[in-house]
Amino acid sequence: MDDDLWYGLLGPVAVWREGTPLELGTPQQQRVLALLLLHRNDVVSTDRLLDALWRDDLPPNALQTVRTYVSRLRSLLGVQPGSPLETKPGGYRLAVERGRVDVDLFETLALEGRTALEAGDPRAASESLEEALALVRGSPLAGLEYDDFAREEVARLEELRLVVVEDLFEARLLEGRHLELIPELRAAVDSHPLRERFSSQLMLALYRSGRQAEALDAY
Repeated sequence: MDDDLWYGLLGPVAVWREGTPLELGTPQQQRVLALLLLHRNDVVSTDRLLDALWRDDLPPNALQTVRTYVSRLRSLLGVQPGSPLETKPGGYRLAVERGRVDVDLFETLALEGRTALEAGDPRAASESLEEALALVRGSPLAGLEYDDFAREEVARLEELRLVVVEDLFEARLLEGRHLELIPELRAAVDSHPLRERFSSQLMLALYRSGRQAEALDAY
């Protein structure tokens, strides 16, 4: 494993070495990396990679093309003293230590924020939740979000992001920041009208800001 590498899924798939972004090659090569990252530390079969890249429309040289992508990624990620991208019987495995992927850190910070919120410490909750959201660079796996292999994880991560936003609003409301939150809460309700927590938070912010009539309208 390479402690200098940092992987990103909270946005376009990305890899940084010592803070410098790496050029990941063609969209197909990025798909290979994304699938390996989604199943990090597990063996991803060659058949699964072929399906992710071409489904039922395999080109004649598909297997060799996958091997080429893997070889390029291995060179990109480093081969000395040993590449994190390993060849295994039937497929490939990307060895990644926990905490080297933005999703792992995001989940840790989200849990810290929720724990602090439940413990009645909104300031600590806000700090953790803000740090979590700062990791988000766009839609999860942007550019690959409609690929079959990515859809489930994209949906999970987007839901987790929204829960973190809700928790952050909750923490800020507990800090008494009602008036300043109203524009953000209105935008959240407009973007996600079916999320009842956003609506309830907007009503509370309006009411505690002395805007009872607007709170009733929001209801």
